[in-house]
Amino acid sequence: MNTIKIAIIVTFCALSIGTNYAMFGLWNVKLMDFLVFIGGFCFGPIVGVLVGLISWAVYGTLNPQGFVLPVLLATMFSETIYGIAGGLLRKGFTDFKKEEIWKASALFAVLGALLTLVYDVITNVVFGLTAGWSVAFAVIFGFIPFGLVHEISNFVFFGVGSVPVISAVNKVVGGERNVGLKE
Repeated sequence: MNTIKIAIIVTFCALSIGTNYAMFGLWNVKLMDFLVFIGGFCFGPIVGVLVGLISWAVYGTLNPQGFVLPVLLATMFSETIYGIAGGLLRKGFTDFKKEEIWKASALFAVLGALLTLVYDVITNVVFGLTAGWSVAFAVIFGFIPFGLVHEISNFVFFGVGSVPVISAVNKVVGGERNVGLKE
């Protein structure tokens, strides 16, 4: 792993962790999922996975609400789905044509919501089992209202933010193709 890749991972982790602490008062409204996805999209699934794992390892361990190990592990490993999806999806995009930006934005919005649904189901099941709840109760209680807020906020973040942030990262840093980060 070269120093550029390490710097990119550290930067995305710092952004993920810092924005989580900054947005602590907003329940289930966080930029971490979006940033992990962007890291994976711009620099490949391995970078996305590492950003997700490291960000949750730090934030989850130093969480102001404390942590429970099974829930921490579930959130860490579930977060990687965003980085993997971003890394796999980037292969279908070379550039965003002006007339197709709205299509890409809609795709990113729907993908963000679907990935968040998977993340929420996994983490709610683990939380419920850890708390001694039934799986059905954990999923339902975790989804209403917390999961809905998470779904809607990620739908907006992914839909509104993906195209401009990916374009900016590629312009400034060059993405995986331009900085020699082949996996």
